[in-house]
Amino acid sequence: MRDETDVPPPVRVLVAEDQQAVRAGLVLILRHARGIEVAGEAGDGEEAVRLARELRPDVVLMDVQMPRLDGVTATERITRERLADVLVLTTFDLDEYVFGALRAGAAGFLLKDSEAAQVVEAVRTVARGEGMVAPAVTRRLIAEFARSGGRSPAPARPCPPGLDELTPREREVLGCLGAGLSNAEAAARLGTAEATVKTHVSRLLAKLGLRSRTQAAVLAQESGITGG
Repeated sequence: MRDETDVPPPVRVLVAEDQQAVRAGLVLILRHARGIEVAGEAGDGEEAVRLARELRPDVVLMDVQMPRLDGVTATERITRERLADVLVLTTFDLDEYVFGALRAGAAGFLLKDSEAAQVVEAVRTVARGEGMVAPAVTRRLIAEFARSGGRSPAPARPCPPGLDELTPREREVLGCLGAGLSNAEAAARLGTAEATVKTHVSRLLAKLGLRSRTQAAVLAQESGITGG
């Protein structure tokens, strides 16, 4: 008989979406998913930040275009205070909202018209610390962001000096992030354990002063760093 203590705690999600019908649909999907708990709902950016502080969810599912406080600013506040990882909902027009969310530290991006299974898997992926959600979408975002030189309404960020502080293995892991690989895929490519890759990711993010794997992936693309 399996000990109940072996069952991991549920992933707690805060759903932030101003369109009530869309929010209700997302909540319904998540409430029917095994191992996921809807911690709360927010109808605007200010409420999303307030509830993130109050509820401390694992993941915030955040629409970028919301009243009172836009999703980009809300994302920046949540990630700056390390309240939760943020999974951004987007129509993926590659507009200033998406680039702004990237700079704000979003852990991943999810298309609004995604199927229920994709929504659930995206939440689980971000909760595991895997920021590269929907590889085809994220790789397109990274490529476009790198091609444009990171141009967006937000001020350009200088190249982090921490690059010189990375160990050779950390640079390899950074290159894997730039290629859109998960921890498991990076571990297979580098011939190491998945837990080891996760440790390297945490260390390189700290050294580079970055908030998310997605930011690290863009940096890898811009710097021409390849892994493996």
